[in-house]
Amino acid sequence: MLKDRWLSPPRHLLVFLFFLTLVPAVGLIWLGWHLLQQDQALEVQRMLDRQELAADRITNLLQQEITATRQTMADPARATEPSANDYVVVVLHSGEVEIHPSNRLLYQPTIPAGQEPPSQPYLAGERYEFQQKDYVRAIDAFRMLTDSSDPSICAGAYLRLARNYRKAGNVQLALEAYEKLAQFSDVRFEGVPAELAGRHSRCAILVELGHSEDLDSESRSLFNDLNGGRWQLTRSVFQLHSKQVREWVDSAVPGEEILMALSATADWLWELWLNSQASGAPLPKSMTHSESSYTFTILLEFAEDLNVVLIAGPQFVLSQWIFPVNTLLETQELEIYLQDSSGYSVNSATPVEFEHKSLRLQADTGLPWTVIVGSQRDTGNTAQFASRRRLLLTGLALVIILFVACSYLIGRAFSKELSVARLKSDFISAVSHEFRTPLATLHQLTENLAEGRVSGKKRLQEYYKTQARATGRLTRLVDRLLDFGRMEAGAFRYRHEQVELDELVRSVVDEFEHVASTTGHRLELSIAPDLKPVRVDREALVQAIWNILDNAIKYSPGRPLVWIEVGREDSNAAIRVRDEGPGISKKERKFLFEKFMRGAAARSGTVKGTGIGLAMADNIVRAHKGRILLESTPGQGSTFTILLRMEET
Repeated sequence: MLKDRWLSPPRHLLVFLFFLTLVPAVGLIWLGWHLLQQDQALEVQRMLDRQELAADRITNLLQQEITATRQTMADPARATEPSANDYVVVVLHSGEVEIHPSNRLLYQPTIPAGQEPPSQPYLAGERYEFQQKDYVRAIDAFRMLTDSSDPSICAGAYLRLARNYRKAGNVQLALEAYEKLAQFSDVRFEGVPAELAGRHSRCAILVELGHSEDLDSESRSLFNDLNGGRWQLTRSVFQLHSKQVREWVDSAVPGEEILMALSATADWLWELWLNSQASGAPLPKSMTHSESSYTFTILLEFAEDLNVVLIAGPQFVLSQWIFPVNTLLETQELEIYLQDSSGYSVNSATPVEFEHKSLRLQADTGLPWTVIVGSQRDTGNTAQFASRRRLLLTGLALVIILFVACSYLIGRAFSKELSVARLKSDFISAVSHEFRTPLATLHQLTENLAEGRVSGKKRLQEYYKTQARATGRLTRLVDRLLDFGRMEAGAFRYRHEQVELDELVRSVVDEFEHVASTTGHRLELSIAPDLKPVRVDREALVQAIWNILDNAIKYSPGRPLVWIEVGREDSNAAIRVRDEGPGISKKERKFLFEKFMRGAAARSGTVKGTGIGLAMADNIVRAHKGRILLESTPGQGSTFTILLRMEET
């Protein structure tokens, strides 16, 4: 029913109203979205400006930190903090290299000459060993040299003595001789420390003997000292011994990869410095070098008598140079990425991709690398922008809701006005039809009487009675319309009096039986005993009951019986009117008591009426602080119940 009222003609007006609402709403949404886009672009620009400013400050801080590091390089022992382990300070001299800390490199570019034993004292013993194969006499000759006051001769004697013990098959004495050899820490044999040679040889013999427990203990100790920088070794010596020791020890050194890369970088730097010395071309004051997967930053400080070089790995860069700018980075929610001239990352394992980045080139800053500052978060989605966006979207949503609500209310009012206008038109048509029938009857009767066509007293009496009925019908119709108008305007005056309900209903039924008989209907009345009086306006209540009875016979053609029951329901008096008509659908029940509303049968033109009967009855009952109930099932009839409060006795 509601859908029919909303979409009833003229539909083109509703369509026009819909588009009139839609176009401004779409325009408002587009403007709001465009404003959001502009605000986001402005926020991005603000973020980029702040990022550029932060990049300048970060670059200045990095320059200050590197300058401070250069100042401490004059004293290599204080050049760095001890927390980082991927750095080394190299002091270059003519033909020599100093390493600080001394045990940081696994191997060094060059090593001091050391104390090499002379070869002449061993000639006699070596003739017995190599020419005559007389290992016993060779052992005696070398044993005599172990008492020498020269540590280098003594160490060389133990080396040869152990070798001959092995050849003579006396392995235990060979182990003891190598143990003695390992006690000479300052002696070298062709660049190999005597201690390393003795301990390495002992492990080799333990492998041959199958002494796994002793081998495990001594090889692990040798492995740790070898990778802990205990000895100054060349690259080839370190790699040779390291490879063999790894065959005995299934272990790894924490941070070995970075130390290998650091040692290789120092070796590369030494060669670069030698070439520079030979060509006379000076080295730059800063550079980077990539080794394996690491990029090292190199700072050089040259003087006439002191050339100091700092080789710094990623951990050093983070702890010494980037850490001081972390507060600024966290405050601005930025990240920093240092890139060398080859495009390799200095402080990150993998390159960082930024949507918007700020570059500070190496050539412009004087730093060893290009500084890249950026953020991986959405640049235009800051807290300030998110707050403004929520506020704007909330405002836009409220405006749209208000706009749609107003449009809905206007459309509803417009539709209601159209509906009321249509109902009034239907009402005027129905009233005109109601007036036409008695007027036509009066016109015909009056014309016959005026022209003398009616003769006989009996026939004249019938004409007069017919005129009286038509006149009464017109009077009732006019009175009903006038009363309803006064009720709607609130000007109708009810005259309440105490009334016996059974007597009132019986009088209405008796009077209505004449109307019912004309349509072939029959009324059956039942009244419960012991009914208390009610205080009502007699004429108004009679009108309400009459209207309901009138509806009952109108909407139940072919079903002659209409039941009227008067009884009690709790503390109320109940007047029920039941018919066997077609019933009323659930959709129509919601609007049945509205003025000018008529059911489907009435709108189809088969039932006459004005559409104010039930509205008038409902108005009267509500004025008596009562109510009308409706029970109806399509195809099974309807029951209207008037409930009125009874007087207390």
